[in-house]
Amino acid sequence: MTALPASTGHDSGTPCCDHTSVGVLLASPAGLLVFERATPPAGIAPVAGHVDQHGSPEQAARTEVAEEVGLTVTHLHLLLSQWRPNRCCRPSDDTVGHRWWIYQAQASGPIRPSAREVRAPRWIHPDQLQHHARRTVAYAEGHLSKEEFTNQPGLAPVWVRFLHELQLVTLDDDTLNLIDAVI
Repeated sequence: MTALPASTGHDSGTPCCDHTSVGVLLASPAGLLVFERATPPAGIAPVAGHVDQHGSPEQAARTEVAEEVGLTVTHLHLLLSQWRPNRCCRPSDDTVGHRWWIYQAQASGPIRPSAREVRAPRWIHPDQLQHHARRTVAYAEGHLSKEEFTNQPGLAPVWVRFLHELQLVTLDDDTLNLIDAVI
């Protein structure tokens, strides 16, 4: 599928949301590469971004990995594709959500994180994802304010269901639905 070209928001110069996004799971013997997002929305997440002008989800995945963490993708495998009703910080029409393509990737090179988009990049063991998911649950349940979650985030809410479907975190349906309400 080819994405529509990103147009620019009328007043801000910010690209309009194209309602298409990719996420990339990079794994090594040290674990899964995640980082705290330095731009909204808050959360700990793998590499992700809009398809925009990248042409295809596959190319967007490769480009986002290079842009966010400075690695070169050597192998890319589609794990899932689905619509998620996550809000966007970009100007948009009345549509809320994105068509997501989630990939597993192998990459080479040293990690060179983007100062604009990435804070505290690290390789974590998949078992640690469950701990971060529990912090997101606390936020969704109202036990943490938006400010508290932003200052010490759990998993980015949009990622929780993806990671659950990929069997990397385990939560019940009611809890997943509660988290979906805050994406």
